[in-house]
Amino acid sequence: MTSLQGIYTALITPFSGGKLDEPAFQAFVEWQIGQGVHGLVPCGTTGESPTLSHEEHNRVVDLCVEVAKGRVPVMAGTGSNSTEEAIMLTRHAKEAGADAALVVAPYYNRPTQEGLYQHFKAVAAVGLPVVIYNIPGRSGVNITDDTLARLADVANIAGVKDATGDLARPYTLRMKTKKLTLFSGEDMTAVAFNASGGQGCISVSSNIMPKRCAQVQEACLAGDYVKALALHDEIAALHDVMFCETSPGPVKFAASLMGKCKPDLRLPLVQPSENSKKQIAEVLKKLHLL
Repeated sequence: MTSLQGIYTALITPFSGGKLDEPAFQAFVEWQIGQGVHGLVPCGTTGESPTLSHEEHNRVVDLCVEVAKGRVPVMAGTGSNSTEEAIMLTRHAKEAGADAALVVAPYYNRPTQEGLYQHFKAVAAVGLPVVIYNIPGRSGVNITDDTLARLADVANIAGVKDATGDLARPYTLRMKTKKLTLFSGEDMTAVAFNASGGQGCISVSSNIMPKRCAQVQEACLAGDYVKALALHDEIAALHDVMFCETSPGPVKFAASLMGKCKPDLRLPLVQPSENSKKQIAEVLKKLHLL
């Protein structure tokens, strides 16, 4: 099975004139790989997946796999609040050559724990390793430890991305789901999450500082948490400002300042306020990124 650990970048999706900016996206993926990230996640929350058409979604996955060429794993975002749609997107990711799928808890429907279990079991039947994405703040539903423990025994369920912000979670999950890789879904608490049993982070900040984010994770994997925390502290201000407004507005604006893409977002997301833009620019300058 593909190695699931370290820093996986939750990739932005560049737009230009309302359409996918394919050259910018592929150049960005190449830069990420060159900076030493351990994996790539196209079409996640940071990639504005809710506003991508099916054709665009599949195209972004295709482009990412094409550039990666097996050098790093590609974990394609394939989640939906429709199980049939999630299966369709996961099938395409498998056919495209992705190494795993990141599948978010069905949002808005608010399924029961049994419904969540059946949903992920059905998606996993596609045959691609599945990382379950638990983010109650966006999905409106929390996948319990007991449900995740049940899912750990389902073929092709490979891991969990936990974005609850609850640092008790990696302890309790580790006790009940020892077969699963545990990814933090929150940059600011990633070191603490790993110290409690996690193996990686699916990161927003690594869009901007991939090399440093990779170094933090490598220190964690080596068990050197003194070094990991020191490296983390140096970029804590970046983690903070990347969420000064709804993501991915801040990270996309930051990437645009660095010349990686245009700051364009799709409605209902809008550009960060002028005050937020100023804060973002100040942090990038302090980190010598501008």
